[in-house]
Amino acid sequence: MAVAIHIFSVVWLLFLWSSMRYSVQMFQQNSYRVERYNRWLRATGEWLSRSNLLAVTSALVFIFTSHWAVLLIFGLWMVVISIAEFAIRYKIGLAYTMRVKRMICTRLLLTAVGVALVHIFAPRFTLVAMMLFVPDYWTIVANLINRPMERAITRWYYNDAKRILRSMPHLKVIGITGSFGKTSTKHFLYRVLSEKYNVVMTPGNFNTTLGVVRTIREHVKPHHEVFIVEMGAKQVGDIREICDLVEPHMGIVTSVGEMHLETFGSVESVARTKFELIEALPECGIGFVNIDSEAALAHLANVRRNVVSYGVDNKDADYRAVNIRYEATQTVFDVEHGNEADKGFVAHLLGRGNILNITAALAVADAMGIDSVRAHRAVRQIEQVEHRLSMRHQGGITILDDAYNSNPVGARMALEVLGDFITEGARYVITPGFVEMGAKQYANNRAFGRDIAQSRADRVYVVNEVNRQAIVEGLNDGGYPASQISCVASFAEAMSELQPRLKRGDVVLYENDLPDSFK
Repeated sequence: MAVAIHIFSVVWLLFLWSSMRYSVQMFQQNSYRVERYNRWLRATGEWLSRSNLLAVTSALVFIFTSHWAVLLIFGLWMVVISIAEFAIRYKIGLAYTMRVKRMICTRLLLTAVGVALVHIFAPRFTLVAMMLFVPDYWTIVANLINRPMERAITRWYYNDAKRILRSMPHLKVIGITGSFGKTSTKHFLYRVLSEKYNVVMTPGNFNTTLGVVRTIREHVKPHHEVFIVEMGAKQVGDIREICDLVEPHMGIVTSVGEMHLETFGSVESVARTKFELIEALPECGIGFVNIDSEAALAHLANVRRNVVSYGVDNKDADYRAVNIRYEATQTVFDVEHGNEADKGFVAHLLGRGNILNITAALAVADAMGIDSVRAHRAVRQIEQVEHRLSMRHQGGITILDDAYNSNPVGARMALEVLGDFITEGARYVITPGFVEMGAKQYANNRAFGRDIAQSRADRVYVVNEVNRQAIVEGLNDGGYPASQISCVASFAEAMSELQPRLKRGDVVLYENDLPDSFK
């Protein structure tokens, strides 16, 4: 019996690690926010996951018996679940940051102390305690214990970043926010301003306060002249918090849309949050706002700062891209500003969305003294931003990769590109739809299905269950043939089904790709 318990303990450690790693990974994907993590647990049913059910079930059984046969049964069950967990390849793996390492250490310490105390005072229930320290709620407890320490560490990093910025009074800070388009605009602006200035920008998706703090401490150097800061927000006050840190001189609002409505509550609340950037500008600062976005245009009436507008469709824009022409390998367009027109910009990019974002960069560049020759050269050399309506070719197949897009406007633009693509092959769409849209999520995904039906897509792969019903109903509303709709559980399954169909000349659009926290 003693040998069985020792073997069971080793297996339990493996099981504890696999379940704890997944729990912490999902907590990280939910931005370390307990309310979001709890909402995710409820929405996905993870409270009743295999690991949690096994832990609770075995604990109840162990109260009455710990016979070696029972240990064997539950041990084998733990081995199977652990192997299955370690075999999964996640889209976004657990990033072992210092915060994650501290959280894991706290969880392990809690488990060790808890099991040891039970073993000392009630040894009969040791196995029960071991299993009850497995479920996800211990990640929340570990976060609660670590919170004072994490706040102190964050405050130290924040103050250090502030110190660095104060030592660089010459640094020009440009903030970029919006419901979508901010990352592409950041990259385009970086390329254009680099024609004249030494520029640094927040890398990747470092668009939270902590991401900006890390960028300042690791990447901003005394020789830099311009700092471009992407600013993300999931609740009111997020943009203001970043602005308090970097004190921007200019700001760009790329859009206001129905993103993160679960936390914002309304589009009006989204607009107020995005325009926190404009309100944070000094009196001599300049804001740049996309007035093709109706919600952004509506909110402009409340702004008391110097604002320059830009757009493609709105004829009242101060800077407007016009005469857009799609050629075989490039897009050609002009930019009107007042009574003048700067003609013949050439970009190796796809879609009106990218041209709109380039127009924002050109408006800022003009205010920063970039002449037309340099602007034209920069636009011509702009490279595609990965996963944001970028194009690549694989064995004669064209991939339109819009995997990081997750909004109705951008998706509609991507479908326009797919429909306008000159090809004799078939057109395919692979998508899970949009998320974090609150009460409007169903309606927006149903409308998305109707948009796909009106496009020239020959087959649609609806990925995951989260928006399946809405998208399929939208496809049916648009009269799309049911025989050309495939509902699959994952992106990998979609590609497995699509692969035998593909032939040279075909075009595949990846429209959004949800992280592992959505199923």
